Amino acid sequence: MLRVDDVRAVLDQLEGWSQTKGNVLAGRIDMTRVGMSGHSFGAVTTQAVSGQRFLRSAGLTDLRIKAAVIMSPSSPRGGDPAQAFGGVKIPWMLLTGTRDTAPIGNADVASRLSVFPALPPGSKYELVLYNAEHSAFTDRALPGDVQPRNPNHHRSILAVTTAFWDADLRGDAKAKAWLDGDGPRKILDKEDRWQRK
Repeated sequence: MLRVDDVRAVLDQLEGWSQTKGNVLAGRIDMTRVGMSGHSFGAVTTQAVSGQRFLRSAGLTDLRIKAAVIMSPSSPRGGDPAQAFGGVKIPWMLLTGTRDTAPIGNADVASRLSVFPALPPGSKYELVLYNAEHSAFTDRALPGDVQPRNPNHHRSILAVTTAFWDADLRGDAKAKAWLDGDGPRKILDKEDRWQRK
């Protein structure tokens, strides 16, 4: 996968710049706290480099990535989700919607919802936004969208992902307590689904 190679190249370059005397980024990048997020095909890439297993590929996981936010995740076509995701070792947060289908690639809601149950426990979260379409994670509607956009969706996405990054990359105990307690339920719409393990 070329995108996996791109991720490795970017991380290699950032690591190099951080260690190069005189570079504007020298000593300013903490490579022990790298997080990655992606939406749609970016979610596929994020899954690939942060723990998903593939039947016909060598390990694609980059151990420098310590946590991942995956918007519109999907299971491999024809594969077993438990085999693909059962070995994920780092914190993952999955975000999707009850109408999150993709115009390209034929990913459906069932594929998106099959990822979370297959993950092992330990800082794993899922937010399913009620009536949210694929564009809920973008700044504008996509062609073919039929649902009006819910302004609380972006507020919810920002709140839970910020707490996730703070908890799992910064070691912020208050953010972790908010995430694992009642915090998310207080900002979500009642029809939204939030779960953790």
